[in-house]
Amino acid sequence: MMRTAAIDCGTNSIRLLIADVADDGASLSDVERQMRVVRLGEGVDATGELSEAALGRTFAALDEYAALIREHGAQRVRFVATSATRDARNRDEFIQGVRARLGVSPEVISGEEEAALSFAGAASVLEWDQDQRVLVVDLGGGSTEFVLGTAAGVHSAVSTDMGCVRFTERYLHGDPPDQEQIAAAEAQVREFLEEVGGRVPLAEVQTVVGVAGTITTVTAQALGLQSYDRAAIHGAELDLPCITRAAGDLLAATREQRTAKGFMHPGRVDVIGAGALIWRTILAQLRVLTDGRVDSAIASEHDILDGIALSAARQS
Repeated sequence: MMRTAAIDCGTNSIRLLIADVADDGASLSDVERQMRVVRLGEGVDATGELSEAALGRTFAALDEYAALIREHGAQRVRFVATSATRDARNRDEFIQGVRARLGVSPEVISGEEEAALSFAGAASVLEWDQDQRVLVVDLGGGSTEFVLGTAAGVHSAVSTDMGCVRFTERYLHGDPPDQEQIAAAEAQVREFLEEVGGRVPLAEVQTVVGVAGTITTVTAQALGLQSYDRAAIHGAELDLPCITRAAGDLLAATREQRTAKGFMHPGRVDVIGAGALIWRTILAQLRVLTDGRVDSAIASEHDILDGIALSAARQS
């Protein structure tokens, strides 16, 4: 076993996984998982910069994570930053703050590498036939990754600039959003999917696996959970009508109504409507493109964070 620490810093949240990676480098066991909603990407879409307030929230979370990494004696640490940091003009300030707290430089990875890591994380715990063509969808705050592969690995991948924070700021200003706002957001999702289809053969998809907080939250709604239950959510396969109803309920709810749901993280209350809209629109298009073959989706609690932890064990 090798103990690694993985940090995934996205547009909405920053997450830590400390794990023991098996000698074969293909599986891991959790030691510690933590998540903080810091909204690093707040306003980046409009200003092109990380705000001082967002940096302050992120660095405070990192101080906590650094203490946990020391406490658990992680041998290797890998820090990955994604969409919001890729877009920011002042990302050097962020990089310096991370290095000062953790002693490692954050890697501002490409969308394609982000997609590959997400696939690796999902593949580490979900079983499928050797030749089964699986699409992993990682729906984040600032971007969504689509990666198609088999048990042998990734075949094609693409990252798009759509996510729950970005779409909330651009389109869904109402509480709840009105039909005009919803229609504009859905049209943009479909435009992105046309671009995705040019690089990833979506018509070949046989199975869909969704990862990250939006998808697990929609799954919690669909399952009727009273509190967030990772064990119930992980591996849950739901038919598309069930997912569509759950997504629609979250989109139509007010922020007050969302807050009252026992499974809802406070940091997702204002953006889950946009995430739910994106997820249901993706699935509806996949059903059409596959002539109905895609009629369900699987939620995974294991995602890019697991992929980062596995990759850290392979670093020299």
